[in-house]
Amino acid sequence: MLLTETELTTLEELHHRRRRFVAGRDMVHQGQSGQSAYVLAEGWVCSYKMQPDGTRQIVDFQIPGDFLGLRSILFRTSDHNVEPVTRIEASEILATDLLDAFQRVPRLATAVLWAASRDEAMVVEHLVNVGRRNSEERMAHFLLELSARLKLVGQGDRSGYDCPLSQYLLADALGLSAVHVNRVLRNLREQGLVTFLKGRVTFNDFDGLVDLAGFDASYLDQNGPLLR
Repeated sequence: MLLTETELTTLEELHHRRRRFVAGRDMVHQGQSGQSAYVLAEGWVCSYKMQPDGTRQIVDFQIPGDFLGLRSILFRTSDHNVEPVTRIEASEILATDLLDAFQRVPRLATAVLWAASRDEAMVVEHLVNVGRRNSEERMAHFLLELSARLKLVGQGDRSGYDCPLSQYLLADALGLSAVHVNRVLRNLREQGLVTFLKGRVTFNDFDGLVDLAGFDASYLDQNGPLLR
């Protein structure tokens, strides 16, 4: 459905506060209150939880178009960290901005609810990844999920996509060691399924990788929110 003039104006206003962040420095901090949320315009970001022993679990990676730190303003206190993986540009959104926009444009609230629900669906799938899939299935599923998400924003297709993630980041996301990640990627390459080299994921056998992972993209709801 086409957006009305009022809805378009409201969306433009949400993007008027543009900020840039360098890689490797948290922009949202776990445990802090009064945080802003962001909509990512350029670059890649990871959201993660720190453990008392200093290790971390990456919950997800965000790509252009994704919300960053939405729970930070809805929960008043941030329950996770957000760190740019690359240099990024993002629109900063205050809690007052978002609540005012919801009052003026109720359909925007529906769209944000859809985005939050989609994030939850991905977290559920990531839980299945860590708990029930073996390391090769886990990696295959993760790379295919990124492919589906990037395709939606015009940055990936069945041939592959550019990917700035290091093996250490993959390890923190998939619950593996960096050494194990290296071994898994080598095994998948030797099976003729996928190659991850020099910042590029290349699908050598897309359908074969889908079969290995048991990948079904329906949980990503690529059609977008139901608006009336």
